[in-house]
Amino acid sequence: MSRADIRAIALDVDGVLTDGGLWWGAGGEELKRFSFRDIMGVAQGTRAGLVFALISGEASPLVDRFAQKLHIQHVYKGCRDKAQAMRDLAGASGIPVSAIAFMGDDVNDLPAMALAGFSAAPANAHASVRQVVDLVTAAGGGDGAVRELVDTLLAPEK
Repeated sequence: MSRADIRAIALDVDGVLTDGGLWWGAGGEELKRFSFRDIMGVAQGTRAGLVFALISGEASPLVDRFAQKLHIQHVYKGCRDKAQAMRDLAGASGIPVSAIAFMGDDVNDLPAMALAGFSAAPANAHASVRQVVDLVTAAGGGDGAVRELVDTLLAPEK
């Protein structure tokens, strides 16, 4: 499948939209850092007609907050079977999995990547993931990797 055929992007959250780190406050609250470059990438992709989804192994309310801020309607949290989440996304959106890109960073993302029409990983993804994807970004997770993926998918093919 050509990059131009991609109509949706599904993103893992921790390690892709974040650097994979977690800050805990004294009161037990979780904090995660998101990059405005990635936020702009999602906004640019949305304006270009791409559908976005978040597929996270964590059930963090921060995933909901990110989705709400960026008007992402397809959110799969606490997900242990990301390949099934991709199939669910395809059914809910009417977009075949072959027209969905997936970006992940670790071994639990590999089954979803195998289904996707295009797969990507941040520069700091696990080596086993970087070896099998269509694109390894120069940027790391939480530091513009999603923006780089969006820019790549929206760029004219040579």
